[in-house]
Amino acid sequence: MAAGPLLAQAVEEVALLPRDAPERVIAEPALLDFEHQLGQRPDRTDDEKEFIVAMQRSWEDARGEGRTEGRTEARAKDVLTVLRVRGIAVPDGARQRIQAEQDPEQLERWLEKAIVATSIADVLDDPS
Repeated sequence: MAAGPLLAQAVEEVALLPRDAPERVIAEPALLDFEHQLGQRPDRTDDEKEFIVAMQRSWEDARGEGRTEGRTEARAKDVLTVLRVRGIAVPDGARQRIQAEQDPEQLERWLEKAIVATSIADVLDDPS
């Protein structure tokens, strides 16, 4: 584990790794435990305080990403719900495409189209 001024840098580097990266899976619990231990000490060094701030910033970023993911998942579910209620068949490939979409604006357009569509092709702008 890094020490001194490298503590905050270590947090930033771990946060850049993919969520399922083995290095991140191993490092995050250690960083959290260290942050917890430091939080209980009144005599932290400036480097340790910087580390705590970096950890808090990292968690705020992760929460923001989680909220964004949650909103896109909910919007994709909305599109599929409207299609189901309207009796429009959604093939597996189209369902996967809708569920994989990460652009909130695209999902909004699909939702608007689903409200008036007569087929899945009308929603996804699919000529087939």
